[in-house]
Amino acid sequence: MLIRIVKMGFYKQNIESFLSNFNESKQQIRNFEGCQLLELYRDKNDPTVFFTYSHWDNEEHLELYRKSKLFYNVWSKTKPLFSKPAKAWSVERLEKLE
Repeated sequence: MLIRIVKMGFYKQNIESFLSNFNESKQQIRNFEGCQLLELYRDKNDPTVFFTYSHWDNEEHLELYRKSKLFYNVWSKTKPLFSKPAKAWSVERLEKLE
């Protein structure tokens, strides 16, 4: 499993547009082949910063999504709203304690 974390900063006036776009596409992203989980987080100290957290079967599925028409459509609406470049990490879980 591959875990993908993306950090995005938005201009205050663009937050509602981002949330609307996310709500329109979240089910399609979550249902994309290989996506097992999709979550959206907001920074507690800076309400203009958001994170997506997703689980993918493997790197190949993530790359298929990143090369898809769906990703292009989502990203083309999201990227112009940024106040700073997005940062992304692909990580693997080493441990989980419950």
